[in-house]
Amino acid sequence: MRIDLLNSAASQISSEPGSQAAEAQNASVTPRDEDRATLVSDAGSVSSLVSAAMSSPEIREDKVAALQQAISSGKYELDPAKIAASMIDEHA
Repeated sequence: MRIDLLNSAASQISSEPGSQAAEAQNASVTPRDEDRATLVSDAGSVSSLVSAAMSSPEIREDKVAALQQAISSGKYELDPAKIAASMIDEHA
């Protein structure tokens, strides 16, 4: 963002009565390039991502089956420190 002090000073001077020189100076000041942003949406890629997400299963049965088997066989181990760290990171 650019602040143009020359234009603001010129407009203050020109608002004073009888300041023809200030009006001429203000008229000669031209606005410079402004910041611009262009946002473009690629509808094709967005729609393909949406359709890919919608076509994936809501529940990944293979992961659920693997976890159920690990829990029932006693091979599933929890790391309390890792769980606590994840909880803290989520709320930070």
